Amino acid sequence: MKRHLKVLCIAGCALFATQALAKVTVTEAWVRGTVATQKATGAFMKIRSTEDAKLVGAASPSASIVEVHEMTMKDNVMMMRAVDELPLPAGKTVELKPGGYHVMLIDLAKPLAAGDKVPVMLTIVGKDGKKSTLEVKAEVRAMGAPMKK
Repeated sequence: MKRHLKVLCIAGCALFATQALAKVTVTEAWVRGTVATQKATGAFMKIRSTEDAKLVGAASPSASIVEVHEMTMKDNVMMMRAVDELPLPAGKTVELKPGGYHVMLIDLAKPLAAGDKVPVMLTIVGKDGKKSTLEVKAEVRAMGAPMKK
């Protein structure tokens, strides 16, 4: 009995330690599929941090260039630009979605078909200034597929 308690205690402590390190979570990650000659696409997801942090970069073996972008409307003109950082306020979900913030995958290594998985490594800076990397496996959705809610 004592041995089982000891094992449970150790397992509980390990679980707590894992949860304490998990400051940023990503859900609903997906990438828009491409056609044969298309060289760029977007990745979208929801990011939540338990403390103030910033998304400062991204990388993927599926593309030579990966940038965090913002899309805005100004005078009826859609504008897209790379951003150096995207704030991740503590306890708030930041949604990267079409028509807003997103991760741009440029100079794709190959076309992306529905059902493929695209690894995307996000670089996060915590409020303490320390950088960490979080790998996300984003599912490719068909070009015309409706957004899931």
